[in-house]
Amino acid sequence: MQLSSLEQEFVLHFGEMGSRWGINRTVGQIYALLFLSDQPLNAEQIVEKLGFSRSNVSMGLKELQAWNLVRLKHIPDDRRDYFSAPDDLWEIVRTLVAERKKREIDPTLTKLRELEMQTPSNDSDAHAHSKISDLRELIELLTGWHDDMNRLETERLVQLLALGSKLQKFAAKAETIVPFKRSTKETG
Repeated sequence: MQLSSLEQEFVLHFGEMGSRWGINRTVGQIYALLFLSDQPLNAEQIVEKLGFSRSNVSMGLKELQAWNLVRLKHIPDDRRDYFSAPDDLWEIVRTLVAERKKREIDPTLTKLRELEMQTPSNDSDAHAHSKISDLRELIELLTGWHDDMNRLETERLVQLLALGSKLQKFAAKAETIVPFKRSTKETG
C-alpha cells in the first residue's frame, strides 16, 4: 500500500501547508491521505501508507474529529474504526470556516465587546476605544456576511462567487463614469 508519486507529493505539500495554517504537519498529511482515498481507511492503513507511529496517527485522527473534518465509519464484521474525509469540497470549506470562526473569531468578538463596555479614562484610552469599536464593527460585518453566505445552498453560493468577478469589473467601469465617494469615516 504505497503512495504514488502524485499522492506523495500532495500529502507532503498538504502537511507543509497545514503547519502554516496552524495545524500539526502530521495531521495535515493524515487529512490529505484521507481526502485522496477512494475508500475509508483505518489507523493501521494510515500508519502503513504514511510511516507514522500508531500514537501519532491516533492523535491526528482525534484532532481531525475535533475539527469535524473526518467521518467515522464502521464496516460490518470489522471492529476497527475507519475514517474518511467528506467528498463535497464545499462541505469541507464550510466546516473549516465554521471551526475557525468558533475558535478564533467568536472569542475575539467577545473580548472586543467586553473592552468596548469599559469607559475610557483618558485621551489614549478614548483613541484605543474608538479603534476597538471600529474593529468590532468590521468583524461583525464580515461575520454577518459569512452567516448569510453559509445559509445559501452550495449551487447558489458558487453562482454568487462567479458573479463576484463580473460585479467587480462592472463596478470598475462604473467608477470611471461616476466616481465613488467614500464616507468620511472610511477615509479618515
